[in-house]
Amino acid sequence: MRLHPLAADGLIAAALTTVAVLLGTEAVAQGWPALDPLAWTLVALLSLPLALRTRAPVAVCLAVHACWAVYVTLGYWPVVGSFGPMLAVYTVASLRPTRTAAACAALLAGVWIYAGVVSDAEAMASVVGQALGFPLVLWRFGYVARRTAELTLQVRAEQAERARREVAGERVRIARELHDVVAHHIAVINVQAGLARFVFHSDARTARDALDAIEGASGEALAELRRMLGLLRADGVQGADGAPAPGLDQLDEMVTRVRAGGVGVELRVTGTPRALPPGVQLCVYRVVQEALTNVLKHAPGAQASVELAYRAGEMTVSVTDDGHGGGPGAGQREGVDSATIPERGGHGLIGMRERAKLYGGTIVVGPRSEGGFGVRLTLPTPVQTARRGDAGRE
Repeated sequence: MRLHPLAADGLIAAALTTVAVLLGTEAVAQGWPALDPLAWTLVALLSLPLALRTRAPVAVCLAVHACWAVYVTLGYWPVVGSFGPMLAVYTVASLRPTRTAAACAALLAGVWIYAGVVSDAEAMASVVGQALGFPLVLWRFGYVARRTAELTLQVRAEQAERARREVAGERVRIARELHDVVAHHIAVINVQAGLARFVFHSDARTARDALDAIEGASGEALAELRRMLGLLRADGVQGADGAPAPGLDQLDEMVTRVRAGGVGVELRVTGTPRALPPGVQLCVYRVVQEALTNVLKHAPGAQASVELAYRAGEMTVSVTDDGHGGGPGAGQREGVDSATIPERGGHGLIGMRERAKLYGGTIVVGPRSEGGFGVRLTLPTPVQTARRGDAGRE
């Protein structure tokens, strides 16, 4: 059973206080004055603050050494109060940089020598040796403990990253296998659909059997697709909770959020809007999101424009700004994370290019000749959708 760090430090402080009290009762036998209430108070102040040593190691170290110096100045047995400062120096060395630890070790050595001078120690050479040896040993042990803790954290992080990569690789392998299964079902559906169409008027029974086969194969394919998507989303990416993917109908909300961030955005639609597949809508949404995030980060206060243009067989998305914002790094922009806009969308310029490539589109990103920055995405419209939209416009 693991104790809470604060509880463990409290127990250590209580143990050191007990040891100091037991040593204090032997002060007279060692030829030192008996401890009075003031001395016992200082003994408590030398040990009890160590309960907070891991939370404020430097402050505790300074406080303990100050109490020890007062204790020694009053002529009490220095050994009684030596354990608290030693543990405080070790704690600083194990939690703080080397320079800070060295300063605290030097403080311990100084107070130790001061105790020898005040007590008129006959073996002053031995006192100086102890004053140099004990802080050095404590500093070294603390340094080793700190490096060990750092290396342990590094090893754990590397192990976690290795495990994540192994899991990701296994998921990709399984997804490929599921892809083969789904492709098989789609092939079966295609063959059966052709058969049903061929015998639709001449052999109703065969056509019905073919439709039944299509129904079964499509159901299995959908189930496999759900498994594959669930597997690929199991690493905590957005959408794993089953929420619908954002689309063009949510662009207005995004524009409102960007305006609240200090960028004036105008949203225009040209051509005749038509229904687009969810994947294409998601692609457009994420590219616009990345582009506006770029404006928010590098050109706050600029005026931006988002234009959706529906054309025959394709649609074009343009996101431009006038470059008049005063943000740092203007003129050196590239795709950035979407931390400013909720619903983080991708990985900057790389993410936009990959999304465009996925749907057979192209994207151009760069500064404009008239000033500012621009992103232009062109996506082909699916054949059936394009035909319906073009016919409606004509």
